[in-house]
Amino acid sequence: MKVSIFDVAKKSGLSVVTVSRVINGAGSVREKNRQKVLDAIKELDYRPNAAARSLASGKTGIIGLIVTTLQDSFFDAVVKELNEVLALHGYFLAISISTGIASDENHYLIQEDRVDGLILLSPMEEDNYIVELKRRGIPYVLIDNQQPENDSYSITIDNVKGGYAAARHLLDLGHTSIAHLCGNEMFRSTKERRAGFLKALKEQGLEPFEIVHGDFEITKGYDTAKRWLSGGKLPTAVFTGDDNIALGVINALMEAGVRVPQEVAVVGYDDHYIASQLRPHLTTLRQPADKIGIAAADMLLKRMNGTMKRGANVRIDPELIVRESTLSK
Repeated sequence: MKVSIFDVAKKSGLSVVTVSRVINGAGSVREKNRQKVLDAIKELDYRPNAAARSLASGKTGIIGLIVTTLQDSFFDAVVKELNEVLALHGYFLAISISTGIASDENHYLIQEDRVDGLILLSPMEEDNYIVELKRRGIPYVLIDNQQPENDSYSITIDNVKGGYAAARHLLDLGHTSIAHLCGNEMFRSTKERRAGFLKALKEQGLEPFEIVHGDFEITKGYDTAKRWLSGGKLPTAVFTGDDNIALGVINALMEAGVRVPQEVAVVGYDDHYIASQLRPHLTTLRQPADKIGIAAADMLLKRMNGTMKRGANVRIDPELIVRESTLSK
């Protein structure tokens, strides 16, 4: 039998009116009651009738998500969380992969009122999107945006704090010869992670072994470590811009018989799936996809229902996950 709104009300112990307000994203519901309704919806696997809601409200019941790639486990985790949270509120998530609005000047998600709101995940050319979204009156939220001036209505990671934590961890272990392999310079996160790393070293009066610029690619870590090996001089520790670069570094070191972490310690960033599968398991900075997804969905829903009048930036701290690549068993 199909679950109805009355079943949700009974399960949560609240009125149908309260359940309806939660489903429609009204801001007048107390947080405790809102959570009761969401728990009941999830437990009963309730799905609001999107067609009926669309007719009644003049809305589509669809939220758009534009992302640069899905070949990234962190992005995948954020998308999964967004999909689950928005489904609890009766919305469908429409995903589009795009490298920028200029490559598709009339992006279909933004045209003709196809979506009630839009989320941009690590966008390129975000200024162009924002101009068009404002022109069309479409509420939006940015995740991991590149321009600080667009931090209104955004969810960002404190990457400076993450880079600092990585370097501080290695310094506390006694390392003084530490290299940093950066990601692509087009990303704000690359610059911020490097800034945090350098801040920690500067506090100790140290210079990095080397700063290497490049891409978030396994080959970048591998080729750099091979260059160090052929030159006969290695750092005692490496902080990489993401886990893919770290994987390349570890592969090259282990091929050469250099032990990790006994001879060279390695810290990654992101806590991709591979981080806990590598041998040795990788110490890394975890970006909490669940918190990011929940915060972005909550902000967008508040913008859509009119309860969020002023812009705000939610900044989420990464978490240092210590594993075998910096600490021996």
